[in-house]
Amino acid sequence: MSSGLLLGIDEGTTAVKAALFDLELRVVAEARRPVPVTHPQPGWVEQDPELVVQAVVDAVAEVLEHAGGREVLAAGLDHQGESVLAWDADSGRALTPVVVWQDKRQEALLAEIDSSGAGGRIVERSGLPLDPYFSAGKLAWLLANDERVQSARDAGTLRLGTVDAFLAERLGGRFATDLSTASRTQLLAAGGRDWDEQLLAAFGVRREWLPAIGPTFGALGELRHERWPVTLPLTAQLVDQQAALAGSGAVRAGELKATYGTGVFVLGRTDGPMRAEGLLPTVAWAAPGTAGDAGAGLNAGVDGSASVDASLGEVAYALDGGVFAAGSLLDWLAEGLGLAPDAPALASAAAGVAGSAGVLVLPALAGLGAPWWRSEAHGVVAGLHPGVGPAHVGRAALEAIAMRVADIVEAMAQVAPVESLRVDGGLTNDETLLQLQADALGLTLSVGRADTTVLGAAMLAGVGAGVFASVQDAAQRLPAGRAIEPVLGAAERLKQRQGWRAFVQASAEL
Repeated sequence: MSSGLLLGIDEGTTAVKAALFDLELRVVAEARRPVPVTHPQPGWVEQDPELVVQAVVDAVAEVLEHAGGREVLAAGLDHQGESVLAWDADSGRALTPVVVWQDKRQEALLAEIDSSGAGGRIVERSGLPLDPYFSAGKLAWLLANDERVQSARDAGTLRLGTVDAFLAERLGGRFATDLSTASRTQLLAAGGRDWDEQLLAAFGVRREWLPAIGPTFGALGELRHERWPVTLPLTAQLVDQQAALAGSGAVRAGELKATYGTGVFVLGRTDGPMRAEGLLPTVAWAAPGTAGDAGAGLNAGVDGSASVDASLGEVAYALDGGVFAAGSLLDWLAEGLGLAPDAPALASAAAGVAGSAGVLVLPALAGLGAPWWRSEAHGVVAGLHPGVGPAHVGRAALEAIAMRVADIVEAMAQVAPVESLRVDGGLTNDETLLQLQADALGLTLSVGRADTTVLGAAMLAGVGAGVFASVQDAAQRLPAGRAIEPVLGAAERLKQRQGWRAFVQASAEL
């Protein structure tokens, strides 16, 4: 077993990445395939499911060529969280595009649900705000508006679910998801372990259309394709941000991670299920149960009802907050507004100026997420004057990303100790952003690998296959991150934070 390999498959918002790791979690081979994101109407964000499948197949095929005869002991699949689609149970073909987590088409439908009086009950039961971000509203919209979905529903062949469930069935014949994913749908009661009948009814979704909920790691089936020389044992399946939480090594209560990509997502491990104003309670991962763990699967619902799922054992929890536009903000400013040839060029220009010259940016291209939760908010660029150039706007955008992350970390610190913040993702290659982030928080950052998400998928697959004794055991194999120390004084930090909050309050109304 010492010569075996672990495979991570990261199905992200704009690309699929596959990577092979040895048992010391060192990269052996990696491959990346972009997946286009389209905007067919204002507020709509979609992907072609067939291109997602093809990207997974191609990326995995490429890395398997570099296995060198070593056995792939385990494979882990992470995915883009709240994004959903519908497909046909008989053919396996997609009926709809992937409706991406940033999509806003269901805002009017959610407003109707809220005005009917059901909104408050949904929020109380799920622990999540009634927001387009979550899967349930997207599924309700597809049921109400897509004729192909309605036809499959009437024919009894409808499948609804997140992208992981689609891939697991398409490539392995297993129609299932995990508890971390279910906790992001708004169809699971807070602290629950199975689809909640009251929440299903509120959104018009039936249990039989949804995947079974299983553990995050363990013996979860297989993945196979004619282009792959071997069948892959699937031993981990979860949301991408939870994979990054594990891959960053933030596996104990009080440890936080922030992953900087299309957006920035901050997760912090907690001792148990916890609610906090403006933040999302979420499952980090769920261990498999045994025959003797039926009690561990006993869940008392909000109304006192109980159900038993013996397939689930110990559950780890976290608090979550998301900045919905980070890398996508830089892309839009650079290419959409023409401020630079691309996002890296804009960030490079921003590093060349000492400040933003009074420019402020609200990064609300997909609404304003935690802890504000203003889905109707739009992006704002303010403070323009003749002395401002593209570099100043880029600098303001980096400052805004750092401030939005600080909003979330400070909200977490109100309810639980913050012991450390580990940062990862492509944008952490930007030293200006890292320094701005440390200064906005007054906290030392630990900078991890850029590939933390796919690493976490492989690492948890190793736990599921028994290669590692536990999540904590696997995390001990991760190297220490590079430290970024804050240099801004406390008084100036407080002044900047107060100014930022006032700007958000004013500009979110525009």
